Amino acid sequence: MNLRVMTRADIPAGMRLKELAGWNQTVEDWKRFLQSSPDGCFVAEAEGEVCGTATTIVYENRFAWIGMVLVDPKHRGHGIGTRLLERTIEHLDARGIPAMKLDATPQGKPIYEKLGFVTDYEIERWTLERRAGTPSARHTIKPDFDQIAEADRNVFGADRGSLLASLNQSAPEFTLAIRRGDDMAAYSLGRRGTRADHLGPWMAQDESAGREILDEFLLCSGRETIFVDCMKSNPFAEALLRSHHFKFARPLTRMVRGSNVNPGRPDLLCAILGPEFG
Repeated sequence: MNLRVMTRADIPAGMRLKELAGWNQTVEDWKRFLQSSPDGCFVAEAEGEVCGTATTIVYENRFAWIGMVLVDPKHRGHGIGTRLLERTIEHLDARGIPAMKLDATPQGKPIYEKLGFVTDYEIERWTLERRAGTPSARHTIKPDFDQIAEADRNVFGADRGSLLASLNQSAPEFTLAIRRGDDMAAYSLGRRGTRADHLGPWMAQDESAGREILDEFLLCSGRETIFVDCMKSNPFAEALLRSHHFKFARPLTRMVRGSNVNPGRPDLLCAILGPEFG
């Protein structure tokens, strides 16, 4: 097996692996990883074929995100995923990044724990299946993007404005915000994936604002399938999703390795951006 830095020429191989896993990412998402971290995304090769991937994104040198840990099913059980994770950790340690974060599936969690990751909090994937409709919107809560980026820096714990700007450019209809006086009461962005539209990040200071954002997002989408990665601890997000007929799909665990001195404000989140981005 050979490990090397991922390039744009490897995107088709990455798409093949994510399709085998049934994930939702697009070619544009892979480009986001490579643009954010051209030296920090890796592939594993076996018999001349890409058989695994792992990506990193560094946010303001405060912490890094590890995602897209994928291994071809026919090559699993040989330690490829673990070696890719070790390579990302080596890369980030060499850069002096004080903390690394990721979202783990139940199957991956024991592997991450062996590498020094500890549980931060729990997340749940919720899915809506509905009849496709014509996208529409009330256009009453269109935002100032810079204000969203500023609010998100506090909520997330680091600046990710360039990443959010890319999402906003690709799907501006999903960029929503509610202001009450000088306060950002709620905001959201979203992505159009290969399998579903994905709501996140979704922040709301109260249930009323959270409901308004969710209602508007669902109008703007019109897609048959919607994904939301909901904060399990949020006091109202799950009830809002249930009221719109979302169903629980799978659990995730937010994990951290290193000094988590920039935790952000997860108490304000209804849903994260996504396991691959944070």
